[in-house]
This record gives sequence, structure tokens and C-alpha cells, in this order.
Amino acid sequence: MKILANDGISQSGIAALESAGFEVLTTNVAQEQLQNFINENDVVGLLVRSATQVRKELIDACPGLKLIGRGGVGMDNIDVAYAREKGLHVINTPAASSESVAELVFAHLFGGVRFLYDANRNMPLEGDKNFKKLKKSYAKGAELRGKTLGIIGFGRIGRATAKIGLGIGMEVIFHDPFIEEADIELSFFDGQQVSFSLKGISKNEVLAKADFISLHVPAQKEYIIGKPEFEIMKSGVGLVNAARGGIIDEVALIDALETGKVRFAGLDVFESEPQPEIKVLMHPNISLSPHIGAATGEAQDRIGEELATQIISILKN
Repeated sequence: MKILANDGISQSGIAALESAGFEVLTTNVAQEQLQNFINENDVVGLLVRSATQVRKELIDACPGLKLIGRGGVGMDNIDVAYAREKGLHVINTPAASSESVAELVFAHLFGGVRFLYDANRNMPLEGDKNFKKLKKSYAKGAELRGKTLGIIGFGRIGRATAKIGLGIGMEVIFHDPFIEEADIELSFFDGQQVSFSLKGISKNEVLAKADFISLHVPAQKEYIIGKPEFEIMKSGVGLVNAARGGIIDEVALIDALETGKVRFAGLDVFESEPQPEIKVLMHPNISLSPHIGAATGEAQDRIGEELATQIISILKN
């Protein structure tokens, strides 16, 4: 049986599938050619990340397809309900990339409070001529320790983010419409563990109290953060979105950055992805990354192995 990993898969995932008798194809097939490739090569399983779209038309056009797998959490690029109605198995790897995304959130936060996003742009241009001027420009940094981190969405990634925040001495508050309270357990290198019991609060309370806000919600039809939400936030707040594009009103974000309401923003995802707006890309107070939350070797190994385990269980057993 053939599995097409159209957006790639780790070598460990390939090895696990091949040892179970599957043939793994890693050709990156263009969206418009995907239907023919699947049918001509008798592909039974299609694995994607966020790039490949698996819509009704493709599902209907590929009757030999038995399984669709998403290497990651969100499945908004797959018509999941329709696929399952047609008898296909649809799987994902919700736990595999949580720590990687959480660490990227803090990469943006640490870079934000010390202006690294801007310093790394200007040092190559002016560092040899205006060193003292740049030093003065970036001399008003802040620390994360002792500040309040507000998390909106408290699933696996939100909790992984909370663990890092607690670990560096932040107060963590959260809002999730489906979770009233949560126990967060921090495990250390020497086997010690510390537990924290957190109670959820309203979204507006999080917005009003947090010094830094991190978003961890699935794709939405409406903005989670828009002009009304920015008005509630503290002046000088830091905001990070490593969840999904389209949950922040980017026009309102630019306005909030211009007025100083938002001190800096860290964006890994964008409203008009994969062609982010130039005003967002060029803004001096936005730390940027190109949707790489799960893009660590460790996460990709876990994703590949978890997909392989599920595929073997479904298609072999």
C-alpha cells in the first residue's frame, strides 16, 4: 500500500511505515496535479501539513483513498466531516508539536522585550556606524519574570506555553470557554515535579490583566482579537499569535502598535497567509516567523512516528 506524504514526513516516520510494509512517496505534488497522481499511483493514504488542501472535490475524485492524515493539530485545510461521511479515516497529531510551538511563543516574547526583532534588522545596516545610537535605542528592555502571561485557548499548546511561563516565574492566567480549571505539572531534569492549579477567567479579564498575551485557538470565522479587544488591553502589552491566521484583525493590530497600546507583536501566522500584508511584514514592532511553530526536528520526529503508528493500526490491523 502506498502513502503519499505530500508535505513531507520525518525519516523516522518513513522507517516505521516501511517496516510495516508500506511504500512511502515523498514527492511534493502540486495541488492541481494531486488528483491524477493519487489515482495513477494507487495511493491509499494522503499525509499533509498546512500547505496541501484536501477538499470535497479531491476526496470525490480519489475513490481509492482510505486515509487522510494531518501532521499537526489544526485540520482546517481538510474537509474532515465530509471525508468521514465518505468512509475515510482522518487522523492528526494533536500532542506532538505542543512543546515546539510553546518554545516559539517564548522566542517571540524574549525577543520582543529586548527588541531583538528590530536590532537584528538594524545592526547589519548601522552597527558599525551608529553603535552607540542603537545601544541607546534598545536600552529600555524589560523582563518576563514577575509579569502576567494571559493565554487564550488552554488546550495542549496553551498548557505547554503555561508551563514555560510558570517555569520562568510568570503569573499565568487563562481563558477557555470549555475549560474551567486545569492542573499544570512542571517536570524537571532531576525528576522533581511541581504542580499548579489554575482557574479560568473571562476573556475580558485576561485582556485587562495580562502584560503579555498568547493566542492558542483553532481557526475562527470571526476575529478573536479586534479593535474592541485592543481597547481593553493594558497599554504597552505584548501579543503573540502562533495559532492560526485570521484570529487577529491585522488592521486593528497596526493601529494599536502605532498608538503604543501594543508594544510589540510576535506573529508566526498571518491573515492573508501565504502572502502576508506588506504593512505587517515591514512594521518595526512586529517580530516575524513564517509559520514554523512545529518546525523542529524533535517535533517532526514525533509527528512522523505518531502518524505511522495510527496508519499501521488503521490500515494493517
